[in-house]
Order: sequence, then C-alpha cells, then structure tokens
Amino acid sequence: MAESKKRFFHVIRENYCKGCSICVAFCPKHVLELRNSKVFPARPEDCIGCRMCELRCPDFAIEVHPVEEKAKFEQSVSFIDLSLPPEAHHV
Repeated sequence: MAESKKRFFHVIRENYCKGCSICVAFCPKHVLELRNSKVFPARPEDCIGCRMCELRCPDFAIEVHPVEEKAKFEQSVSFIDLSLPPEAHHV
C-alpha cells in the first residue's frame, strides 16, 4: 500500500519579511520565491517540511506546519497576533 505524501503549509509574516531571499536560497525543493520583495510559497505541494526556510530566516518571518495542523491553526489564529515574533506566543 502506497503511503501518501506528507504535506505542509507556510505562515508568512509579511511585515517581518525584508526580502533578503535567504529562505529562497536554502529551500532544497525551490518551493519559495520572492514576489513584490516578500517571500511567497509558489509551490507548497513540493514542500518536504525540512524547515530550512524557517530556521534560516533572520527575522522569524516564515513558519512551516503540517497540513493536519491547519484547522487547529486557523481556529487559534484569532488569538495569535501574527505581527508579533513567534517567541512572543504562549498559547
């Protein structure tokens, strides 16, 4: 039986992204690109969840989460101020 591919989604804090393209350079699957000087997940279906973009971003402007968490994340997004850095979230 074939195992389904694990999928991921990206949370981008556009206010924090300065368009340095470090995340774009480190993405091994070329998922990310710059649009209007901000990071954009152009091919999210190709993401393998390595989180290199998240780990290398100097401004904490990007997060990677499994798609299974998306519903939980969307429910709690009203309680999370995405303009704050992630270390300020204590949910």
